[in-house]
Amino acid sequence: MTDSQQILEQLAWQVEAGADEVLEETPGFLHWGAAASEESPAAPPLAFPARSPEVQPSFAGAEMAAAQPFSRGPSPAYGAKTIAELRAALEAFDGCALKTTAMNLVFADGDPTAPLMLVGEAPGEDEDRQGKPFVGLSGQLLNKMLASIGLTREHTYISNVLFWRPPGNRSPTDAELAACLPFIERHIALVRPKLLVLLGGVSAKTLLRTKDGITRLRGHWVSYEPEPEAKGLPPIPCLPIYHPAYLLRQPAAKRQAWADLLMIKAKLTD
Repeated sequence: MTDSQQILEQLAWQVEAGADEVLEETPGFLHWGAAASEESPAAPPLAFPARSPEVQPSFAGAEMAAAQPFSRGPSPAYGAKTIAELRAALEAFDGCALKTTAMNLVFADGDPTAPLMLVGEAPGEDEDRQGKPFVGLSGQLLNKMLASIGLTREHTYISNVLFWRPPGNRSPTDAELAACLPFIERHIALVRPKLLVLLGGVSAKTLLRTKDGITRLRGHWVSYEPEPEAKGLPPIPCLPIYHPAYLLRQPAAKRQAWADLLMIKAKLTD
């Protein structure tokens, strides 16, 4: 099959999926559904401006109706002064029952000095086995999504709101989320990303303390307020987007996801 025939077939698939207009000259979402063994064309690498912790980021925040489902309490997470100390605190932590059923702690992957931090929901079976976030089918799709805007995993830092796999990939409980919340909050404060992207409804609802669903939250920059112990850290521009697992089940939503990715690309190069 020629390249032009392949592109036509992919465009036809996207039209069937609900994409009815062109958002950019290069249709970066075309290869998101390709087999894992295929190479996906990547956009040119992004050139990032230097990070300056002294300069407060500027962004157009959206008002959030916070539901306050979780409260901050004493936690060993808040005493961690480095990412290594935070990981050690998690390894010693016995306040989440998921630790007893999981194979591995799934802490993070990527570059902690990168300007972009992504936070998902919880490890799955592949992640639990390998001890790294987003290495299964969802991770393969996430890699393609990042590549479409000139990023790789090495350009980002990736974690989850839960650090151990829920048995059978079930939905996390409020108690499990509350136990792990101080650790992901401290994680974000230590990384100090330029931008924060929340993958899926669980991540967005937990960290933004809202009852709104992901379909309402996505597409809007909001302000993430770091935990109080991170004194002096300004609000972080934050964008909730669809989880890659949702896009695998609902390919019609890829058009909206592509629009969100373009927002991330534009904000990173500001």
